[in-house]
Amino acid sequence: MKRTNADNSASHNRITRRGLLLGGAQVGFMGLLGLRMRYLQVDQADEFRLLAEENRINIRLIPPARGEIFDRNGVIIAANEPSYRITMVREDAGNVEEVIERLSTLVELDESALNRAMAEMERSPRFLPITIAERISWEEMSRVAVNAPALPGVTPEVGLSRKYSHGSEFAHVIGYVGPVSDYDLSKIEDPDQLLLIPRFQIGKVGLEAKLEERLRGKAGTKRVEVNAVGRVMRELDRRNGQPGDDLQLTIDQKLQSYVQARLGDESAAAVVMDCKTGDILSINSSPTFDPNLFVRGISVADYRDLTENNHRPLATKSVQGTYPPGSTFKMVVAMAALEAGVINSETTHWCPGHLTVSNRRFHCWKRGGHGHMNLETALRESCDVYFYELALEVGIEKITEMANRLGLGIRHGIPMSAVARGLTPTKDWKQRNRDSSWVIGDTVNSSIGQGFVLASPLQLAVMTARLASGKAVEPRLVKSVNGIDQSAPPDEIPDLEVNQNHLRMVRKAMYAVSNNRRGTAYSQRIIQDGYRLAGKTGTSQVRNITAAERRAGVIRNEDLPWERRDHGLFVNFAPYDDPKYAVAVIIEHGGGSKAATPVARDITLQALYGGDPPLDAYPKKDRARIKAQQERLRREYPQLNTSDRDRA
Repeated sequence: MKRTNADNSASHNRITRRGLLLGGAQVGFMGLLGLRMRYLQVDQADEFRLLAEENRINIRLIPPARGEIFDRNGVIIAANEPSYRITMVREDAGNVEEVIERLSTLVELDESALNRAMAEMERSPRFLPITIAERISWEEMSRVAVNAPALPGVTPEVGLSRKYSHGSEFAHVIGYVGPVSDYDLSKIEDPDQLLLIPRFQIGKVGLEAKLEERLRGKAGTKRVEVNAVGRVMRELDRRNGQPGDDLQLTIDQKLQSYVQARLGDESAAAVVMDCKTGDILSINSSPTFDPNLFVRGISVADYRDLTENNHRPLATKSVQGTYPPGSTFKMVVAMAALEAGVINSETTHWCPGHLTVSNRRFHCWKRGGHGHMNLETALRESCDVYFYELALEVGIEKITEMANRLGLGIRHGIPMSAVARGLTPTKDWKQRNRDSSWVIGDTVNSSIGQGFVLASPLQLAVMTARLASGKAVEPRLVKSVNGIDQSAPPDEIPDLEVNQNHLRMVRKAMYAVSNNRRGTAYSQRIIQDGYRLAGKTGTSQVRNITAAERRAGVIRNEDLPWERRDHGLFVNFAPYDDPKYAVAVIIEHGGGSKAATPVARDITLQALYGGDPPLDAYPKKDRARIKAQQERLRREYPQLNTSDRDRA
């Protein structure tokens, strides 16, 4: 059909409008494109010129603040303090030797540290800042800042460094930090990039190492613009990291300080534990050392003094040291016999001073013997023959089972270095590890905590706390993290799953050890009602006594070289009627239990009273000596005189 003129006109108008719209859109788009090109080519010319010259954006890490550590009362133990240091960028310095020579006129430079810095500078990129001197004074920092124009490439900086405010008292618990080494990196499969920062510090031993990831925190980042050779041109933005977790320990700093002072220079260890919660209130090894020396870089002479000391100050004896528990193991044998139905409270055995087994004579410590002994009198007077007889009836397997139930032969999971498992032997263990069969004499030796049996002071404290409470308490070192309590309510701690009457019988016998005139610890009793303790003495031999020596007379410990003397042990809980604290003490080569018992009593009273106990808690004969001892300790250890306000 033929189109009319009107149709043609309408169609032409529609096409014209579309053309105008399309053309307008094209013009608008070209205008916007032109404006964008002007912005990029004119307004941003300088920035893109830098990029065109091979500049790039780098992301750099900002080290976080390390988490701080406090005692159970909020006293700070491990803090971060400002540390002034001087860094140098080799690229900016030009003549490095000349700049260092000028710097040395302003700051005293340690030669060995300077040599390490120069070696580090040679193997690092030229633009990387290297620490030349650290822990300088504010005055030295100021002199360097004032003379900055004459020291190209040199920058005074402020960082954070670890400070252990109570030094040696917590050295074996907290440990210390130090710069990341190649050895540290070799042990980590996928190391945090923070660890690659020069001189970055991480935990080396102790709680600092065991809880390193929690204490370290998360790195922050900053975006910086660097030129083609890596020099920083400007900082573009910054995102702060996350500081490490703050930890509150179960330890009481006042008690920890006292125990360390009371142990003195002895080669010894002591543990104080809450019977109901498992909280460790004090855990000490002696002698000790100053962890701040390691943070700052210990000298060769100081390190040699520590490693060559035969009392082993670097060893954490409280958890790492394992010793024959001696007669403190007799409670384990007693509980095993009671649970097996082998004895009751009236069962007796005759002690003539020895027991012959398989043509071998096993001696009691009392040469003439104890005569008829029941459970209470045998524990009270520590009769060896009685426990020889029990062990032969019960057998080593049930003894070891009970030992494990009471916390011996178990590696307890507290965050300290080299926590030992100890050893509670079985027949199968000896076959696998000694390639020989178990013999009856092994059982006899084990019954008095000798032979293959080994335990740490921590394990002995756990054993004592479980006997006292009837609960399967576990030792605990961390009370809270960032203020959030980590403890389990006491009513959630499981029962020990032993007959409670049997526990009461053993506790009663331990009470007699310290409160009956014939008890082996009677001379070191607490006489104040409501505070009386129940305990057990222990002596563990470190040498064999030959038959010839027995015939001629056993050589006294004081006549032997120090390293051949017997270890002295004592474990106890108090108060007897409502147990609060369990204590375990070992004095290496102390010559027997007489070395450990008075120390344990003093520690127990200090824990019960929260400070120096009144003199009337001691027997009259001891009061003058105790008063002199308290005065001496406060004179020799000034930290014991610090008030609670000063500590906080």
